[in-house]
Amino acid sequence: MSVKRNIQPNLEDYGDLITTVDQTGKRKWIYALQPKGKWYNRRTIVAIFLIVFFASMPFIKVNGNPIMLFDIPHGRFIIFGQLFLPHDFIILGVAMLVALIFIIVFTLIFGRIFCGWICPQTIFLEMIFRRIEYWIEGPANKQRVNDKKPTTEVWIRKIIKHIIFFAISFLIANLFLSYIIGVDELYKIITEPVSEHLGGFVALLVFTFIFYAVFAFVREIVCNVICPYGRLQSILLDKSSLVVAYDYNRGEPRSKKRKTDEPIGDCIDCGLCVQVCPTGIDIRNGTQMECTNCTACIDACNMMMEKVNLPLNLITFASEKQLETKAKPGISWRAKVYSIALFGLMIVLGIMLFNRPMIDATVLKVAGQTYQEHPDDKTISNLFKIKVISKSMKTVPFAIRVQEEGARVQMIGQTIDSLKSGEVVDQSFFIFFPEEKITQRRNKIHIEIRSGNKVVQTKEVNFLGKY
Repeated sequence: MSVKRNIQPNLEDYGDLITTVDQTGKRKWIYALQPKGKWYNRRTIVAIFLIVFFASMPFIKVNGNPIMLFDIPHGRFIIFGQLFLPHDFIILGVAMLVALIFIIVFTLIFGRIFCGWICPQTIFLEMIFRRIEYWIEGPANKQRVNDKKPTTEVWIRKIIKHIIFFAISFLIANLFLSYIIGVDELYKIITEPVSEHLGGFVALLVFTFIFYAVFAFVREIVCNVICPYGRLQSILLDKSSLVVAYDYNRGEPRSKKRKTDEPIGDCIDCGLCVQVCPTGIDIRNGTQMECTNCTACIDACNMMMEKVNLPLNLITFASEKQLETKAKPGISWRAKVYSIALFGLMIVLGIMLFNRPMIDATVLKVAGQTYQEHPDDKTISNLFKIKVISKSMKTVPFAIRVQEEGARVQMIGQTIDSLKSGEVVDQSFFIFFPEEKITQRRNKIHIEIRSGNKVVQTKEVNFLGKY
């Protein structure tokens, strides 16, 4: 969402161009100054916590299984210790819908703060890669000068920087892959011969080069062009959304001169808010799609306000409605409607998760089979087949039993009395039923799927008799 304010007469083309592209269509490299201030310190604390969280999750295990695993090739997902399989596609679909509506509600209320504070792309770029760049190549202004006339020392520093970038990208690729295949399989790829894990090794290299390209070269283009959430921002935000905003009522008209007879605003037109912006925008032009709400401009502006003895927060968190009407922060009707829908879906998801059985079974009568008579014990048998899958994170006992009195189960082949985590088992079995209790052609009987003394599921099937 971009807003033309006509603050200055030279803004006729505002909103028509991406900040990282010049008039000829070439890439404009962003040399962002390193922010300093309380908001940057808070972002650093949040980033440290999230990096530790991201790096530690694959190594935390419950009953020998990772607490987080997204095994897409095998359709196996473990989320906070709960195993989800293709059979749970309805639950996963509802969960994805909840996530989508949550993003809409979150953006409607808080703007694009996720991008600046929580997104892994921003955290790794701003808190790791860009800091290394400052450490090796110096501040942004020095980098700009050196890139115009690079010396041998500059080239050496760049080579060292890119070697470190590639090494860190390799570590991130390992962590990323561990979420897909698990740390145990990743350890095998690292320690065993490459020929035994060629596919995994190629995937590791592909992820490494992707991360290296993103953090070393692509950078803010991910936020501005590639990321679908960034592109959706312009239609998700409304005038009540809380965003990083410039208070034009207080700041305009801008002037570097503080002593003048003409009316002036608090903005001293230093341009520091533009120089620290990682996407290269001028926040004074209004809310823009490229803004990630990283708050770097707030810290920069507050630093200058302190130096010229003016009130802080000329750039602050505010909504368009607040700036226009001086109203108190509020939530739009759109956000309220979406919030109600989100709350309802979360209740549905909670019920589905609560009622989700740890053992899921499908029982079918074997096609082409009728019934078998047994004169010796005066029973009739039907042949059934059961397909059972365990969603428990540990090995659990398993048995099946018929509820109806006098009926018994006889397994074909080896009897299965336990199920491993994620194990899928097919088993054929006979159900024997006393002939005297069969009163019609099709009889409803109930098969209990048991784990120990607990009935996990009850399946109703048709039992064929002579009538």
